[in-house]
Amino acid sequence: MKPAESVVFVVDDDASVREALSSLIRSIGLRVETFNSAHEFLRYRRPNAAACLVLDVRLPGLSGLDLQHELANAGERIPIIFITGHGDIPMTVRAMKAGAAEFLPKPFREQDLLDAIRTAIERDRAAREQFAELAQIRDRYETLTAREREVIALIVKGRLNKQVAAELGISEITVKVHRRHIMEKMKVRSLADLVRMAEKTPLHDTRGAGTYT
Repeated sequence: MKPAESVVFVVDDDASVREALSSLIRSIGLRVETFNSAHEFLRYRRPNAAACLVLDVRLPGLSGLDLQHELANAGERIPIIFITGHGDIPMTVRAMKAGAAEFLPKPFREQDLLDAIRTAIERDRAAREQFAELAQIRDRYETLTAREREVIALIVKGRLNKQVAAELGISEITVKVHRRHIMEKMKVRSLADLVRMAEKTPLHDTRGAGTYT
């Protein structure tokens, strides 16, 4: 299935600003969706695509920083580029510590914003690819039996077959059978591949860390 096109979300309560930013971003061939409030953005069903959020700090009702907090609490990962005409150092520090991709005080150079958007979208695309890869690993791990999980936990630590057999109280031949099944289910060709897979995500913990929508 062809992935959805990248999209830039703009949240600003000033219609003229939304229009100007939308025109600028579309000029480099990117899709843009605009919103006049944080609540409107939260109600929008966002596509599963690489994206970033251009967000005004000071909004009526739920502020930009509040929206950042809401998204973080919901486990939603999207790079945020804050823009503000009233930025101060404490606000900038708070936003960046909470994971903001960039903080641009008005007036800012158009090129600075476009560069920040490109960087943020690439960051989100890479994160989505990594998330999908880890989800695939976890799905494969879920197909292992309880005994196979015990075996894999030991072999990725470098235990030899006879050591695994001794620890689990089973025969070495049985360990070899389990190893073969593990390699097939995890879709790896070598122990080195299995170890690299284990380094990417703890194979004893199949819980996700955040979501993408």
